[in-house]
Amino acid sequence: MKTNLIKSITLGLLAVVGLMTAGFAQTGAQSFHSIHGVVKDAKTQKPIAFASVFVPGTSIGTVANLDGVFTLKVDKSLDAERFSISHLGYRMSQFVIEESLGEDRVFLLEAFSVLLQEVVIQPNDARALVEQAIDKVFVNYPEEPLKLTGFYREAIKQRRDYISISEAVVDVYQVPYKHQYQSDRMKIVQGRKSGDVKKADTLIVKLQGGPHVSMLLDIVKNPDVLLSRETLKYYEYELLDMVRIDNETNYVIGFEPRAKLPFPLYQGKLYISTETLAITMAEFSLDLSDKDKAAQNFIMKKPARMRFTPTNTNYLVTYKEIDGKYHINYVRSELEFFADGRRRIFRTPYSIMAEMAITNRDSKDVNRMAHRESFRPNTILADQVPVYFDQEFWGNYNVIEPEESIESAIQKLNKRLEN
Repeated sequence: MKTNLIKSITLGLLAVVGLMTAGFAQTGAQSFHSIHGVVKDAKTQKPIAFASVFVPGTSIGTVANLDGVFTLKVDKSLDAERFSISHLGYRMSQFVIEESLGEDRVFLLEAFSVLLQEVVIQPNDARALVEQAIDKVFVNYPEEPLKLTGFYREAIKQRRDYISISEAVVDVYQVPYKHQYQSDRMKIVQGRKSGDVKKADTLIVKLQGGPHVSMLLDIVKNPDVLLSRETLKYYEYELLDMVRIDNETNYVIGFEPRAKLPFPLYQGKLYISTETLAITMAEFSLDLSDKDKAAQNFIMKKPARMRFTPTNTNYLVTYKEIDGKYHINYVRSELEFFADGRRRIFRTPYSIMAEMAITNRDSKDVNRMAHRESFRPNTILADQVPVYFDQEFWGNYNVIEPEESIESAIQKLNKRLEN
């Protein structure tokens, strides 16, 4: 297993250094329909987090936030009539665009239960099922390079207060899946940051790698995380359940470590289509039973007397089927940790959230961007973009709506800037 790749993907890559700079940017707007609302369970009326929102027959889409809120922008030149919403365990539903315009709309999804007798074959060997999914990667995923447009956000909190929020629209040159281990390239199209929403104490926490790390979390493209032949022997696998995702029945395969290695392993679930054997989703976390060993996967630089203790990690990766191929759709990473000086009595809790949604895909005129204009793995996004927050900043780009707590922090920042 390539431990350098594992270390990169483990999301933290913390740099405890420097302060951020300031500036501002502007963008124009095009003629588009704007659909804004919240996705809820039709029975319980509870918001549905991370629902996929897209225009069928196109590669345009976005993802609802943690509170189920989304905004979808559809260029009027497409003449699209409907858009769809889907989520794990729910029936995919379509809605008429013209009837959905305006603010504060509610879009209901109905839960879908899978009857096990509907599935003819129930594999007894869960590991063999994962191996079959690996064998089908080059059939189920893109064979040609693609130009992806994505929206990326990272947020850092000290206790309950945000100390940094950075966002960017990025272009990604995605290498074909048959060229595993070759790195995708990306560049920042437009970005902004909050500065310090609340002034922190003497410790400045930054996230290195930004959207580059999010793309590394494509576990199918980067199999050394969970899906290489060598990796399989380190885990126990179990068939847990069957669920529906985008109107497809999926096996739910649980996995957990069966070995102790010099680096930490993962535990979680893989979702595999019963029809195509494509991996459609993964939910997993890092084994933190040895916190000192796990900590080595996150810290890039820190003060000599500072201690770092990870307490929780969560990773979510989803894929969407378009024209018979499965494409990376949404990635979310969460890390919680304590930081304290060796002579301090009290520990300070921090948390980092990073997410990236692919909002458009293009297979025509795909060109790899020059290395000099690429966002590099050792780059810190907050050091590359200006301080600038405005409602019209993103224009016609599709983005992930900020979660309620992030939106509140941005509003506080705006009031400070206005004053």
